Amino acid sequence: MNNLLMAASAGTLEATAEAAGGFSVIEAVKGFFIEFGNDFYDNFIEADRYMFLVRGLGNTLLITFFSLVIGILLGFLVAVIRSTHDKTGKLKFLNVISKIYLTVIRGTPVVVQLLIIYFVIFASVDIDKVLVAVLAFGLNSGAYVAEIVRSGIMSIDNGQFEAGASLGLSYSQTMISIIIPQAFKNILPALANEFIVLLKETSVSGYIAIADLTKGGDTIRSQTYEPLMPLIAVALIYLAMVMILSRLVTLLERRLAKNDKR
Repeated sequence: MNNLLMAASAGTLEATAEAAGGFSVIEAVKGFFIEFGNDFYDNFIEADRYMFLVRGLGNTLLITFFSLVIGILLGFLVAVIRSTHDKTGKLKFLNVISKIYLTVIRGTPVVVQLLIIYFVIFASVDIDKVLVAVLAFGLNSGAYVAEIVRSGIMSIDNGQFEAGASLGLSYSQTMISIIIPQAFKNILPALANEFIVLLKETSVSGYIAIADLTKGGDTIRSQTYEPLMPLIAVALIYLAMVMILSRLVTLLERRLAKNDKR
């Protein structure tokens, strides 16, 4: 009888312990979500702090887009100069200038270039900081686009130039009408990847006090003294944009591959 009572008591204690343990887990989960909600409110909802991220995202996309436009235009120009020199031996002086440009830009960090352009070149000029960033990142991107485009042009068979000549086209006409369209098709995925790289590189715009996406997260951190949530939010926004762009690049590559098979 005593054994039965002891067993019953032990079972009751075990059941009570399990109930207490379950209650503790529920309370812990509930406490976590309450704390998370409070932190979310403090970092993003209170005083409309989320607008720092919204405005920063707008500046980031603005800088990235116009920098890419400058980079593509400048890159194509430098690539044509260098490939023309490689194929014909002409444009020697411009080729030397292009090589110097590529060596300097590709051999120095983009953040250093940004600081030099803002604090040295435009030190005595009242100029919009976003414009400075566009110029800096555009010059930097142009150097990498130039090599991408040049590799595309040089990959086109010389027979294409001969075909253009047989049709009575000049070298420049052949380059514009025959070579560049083929090269552009080949390098389009690489140019898209350069856009992704450029998007991430603009995160250093805050060095000249531009309120970009990264700076927006840092501003929230400075007000709430909680670094985790705003920085994680910035990282997730960048990650989402990169994943979307990467998906678009993949779709573009598949489309080009299908067209090549036709």
